[in-house]
Amino acid sequence: MKVASFHAIADALTQANVRFILVGGLAVIAQGYLRVTRDADIVIELVPENILQAFEALERIGYRPTVPITARQFSDEHLRRQWRKDKHMQVLQFWSDAHPDTKLDVFIDHPFDFQTEWEAAKREPTGPNATEIRIASIPALIAMKEVAGRPQDLIDIEYLRKIQDDPQP
Repeated sequence: MKVASFHAIADALTQANVRFILVGGLAVIAQGYLRVTRDADIVIELVPENILQAFEALERIGYRPTVPITARQFSDEHLRRQWRKDKHMQVLQFWSDAHPDTKLDVFIDHPFDFQTEWEAAKREPTGPNATEIRIASIPALIAMKEVAGRPQDLIDIEYLRKIQDDPQP
């Protein structure tokens, strides 16, 4: 995963006014637990206009879905439910030849109430002179990781709880 590639993703989405929240390993890092991650995970607001803007913004920087799914298809809530049920799909992965070391996973469902988390999310710049993004709150990250339950998620939960219980000034 390349930090510059994530900055390109965040900048493209922000400039296109896409409402998104950073989750996954990068969000855990942003909350204070330094660890390795291989991709970027985001939750976008799953309304048609936001989805179309996200697909267009990602396409402008070379990102495209790894499976043949269009923005219009992704905008269809019924189709997303069907993918989840029939294919056990949780995220739509994007890939870019220009950013081959940085995959992007976009959740196909909201793992939390989007508006509530949008308001609760931590706001951080992606770097010096960079645009501000929203990072999932520690409680939201813990809840997501409890559902996933993979070994790395359990480790993340342990450290996130320590950070939550003893926040740094």
